Order: sequence, then C-alpha cells, then structure tokens
Amino acid sequence: MKAALIGLLLAGLVISGPAAAQDSAGGGADGRIGTAIFAGGCFWCMQEAFEKVDGVVGVTAGYAGGTVAKPTYEQVSAGGTGHAESVEVKYDPRKITYARLLDVFWHNVDPLTSERQFCDAGHQYRSVIFYRDDGQRRMAEASKRALEDSKRFSQPIVTEIAPAGTFYPAEEYHQDYYKKNPARYHFYKFNCGRAQRLEELWGKPSRS
Repeated sequence: MKAALIGLLLAGLVISGPAAAQDSAGGGADGRIGTAIFAGGCFWCMQEAFEKVDGVVGVTAGYAGGTVAKPTYEQVSAGGTGHAESVEVKYDPRKITYARLLDVFWHNVDPLTSERQFCDAGHQYRSVIFYRDDGQRRMAEASKRALEDSKRFSQPIVTEIAPAGTFYPAEEYHQDYYKKNPARYHFYKFNCGRAQRLEELWGKPSRS
C-alpha cells in the first residue's frame, strides 16, 4: 500500500550488570552517542515513533539486513535484496537506555506476524531487532524472552533478532515523511490499520 502511495522490557525484566552500564553500541557511561537499528514495517511510521522519544537525538529511515549495496527504494520495495525498511536511531545514553528503546520498538510492531507488518506485505516489511554488538544481542534476546515468558500472547513471537550489517539511508524524500506530507501520511497510516492493530495488541498508548 505504501509503495503505491509513494515498563516493554516487561515489568519483570531488569537489565543490570556490565551490559547495562555500557548500554552497548558505543553508548556508554562516557556519554558517547549510541546507535540502534530496528525494522518494524513502514519506516515512515517507525521514524515518527522514535523521534518522539526523549533522549533520541536523531532517526534516519533506511534499509538494513540485505545483500545489495546501496539499494534504492524501488529495489527494496520490489523484494529480492534481503533488506527491510528500517530506522537507525541515535540516542543519548545519559537520557535513555537501549532497554528503553527496545520497549519502544515492541510497542510499535506486531510481533506475531511474519513477512509483513500491518497492510505492508513482504520480506522487506518484516520486524527485526538488528544488533550491532554482543551487548545489544543479549539485551534484545532477553527482551524477547521476557515477552514470551509473560504469556501476553498465545501466538509465538516471530520478530527476528539479527546482526545489523550495513545500514543504508533511504532517499531524502522518505526522511521525516510524516512531517513533510502529513495529510498523505495520516491517510496511509489510518488505512493501513497500524494504530488500530497496535492498540489491539498493546492497549491504548500512554499519554505520559
């Protein structure tokens, strides 16, 4: 459809120890900016979700997880490159942790559906946590395991956890699409059923 339109760590999960102190991806106690990469279907929607989070300093829409160098939107949306529409999230670890970013991710995807997200079908719209180092991998696996152990859903969690590889920024017209084209974006998002499905899965979003 989009191509045509051109706390979760659950309450019981506590991250502690060296992994939490370093917080992975260069986001350590020295205040260096951290980097996280997620795929959750439409990168327009994921960019909007993460840019609204305090402590996030930048979000870039792009492509990750594939085998073709410097793919175009047309190549990715046609399938076959292996990439997923993704976002690269830059964050200040003094204000937000990688664990909190995982929580934001889970609440913005349908973890029960493979090879699609909402109205967008295909391998390029799968949900993935792309880890950049062992710290991120361990924390991602722990968050997924906590969700499974919570028994919140009767269906299996099919969201992938995979090495990040190279992240390629998408074309400029895709960056902050929700700000540049608000009417078309909201028309797409509503008709895709994204917000409706997320509320069904996770409940109404908090106003805090």
